[in-house]
Amino acid sequence: MYKDLDPLLHAQLRLAIVSILVSIEEADFVFIKDKTGTTAGNLSSHIEKLSQAGYIGVRKFIDGKRPRTVCKITQKGLDAFDNYVKALQDYIHH
Repeated sequence: MYKDLDPLLHAQLRLAIVSILVSIEEADFVFIKDKTGTTAGNLSSHIEKLSQAGYIGVRKFIDGKRPRTVCKITQKGLDAFDNYVKALQDYIHH
C-alpha cells in the first residue's frame, strides 16, 4: 500500500524551499528567491505556511539599514522531508 504524501511538501515551491534548507540548513529570503525563481509575494506566502507548520524557523531582523529574513530548517521539517522522500521511494520501488 502506498503512503500518503505530505500535502504541505507536495507543493512544488514548498518542496523546493525545504530541499534548499535541508542542504544548507539556513538561508536568507533573497537567496531562496533567487534559487527558486519565484516572486517575493509567492515565496513569502509559502514560507509562512512552512513556518506555521513548524517545518522551518523564520528570523526577521535589521542588518545595517536593510531588513532581512532568514529561514532555517527545524527537526520537524527534517523529519517531514525524510518521510516524504521515503514515501516517494516506496512509490518508485512498488
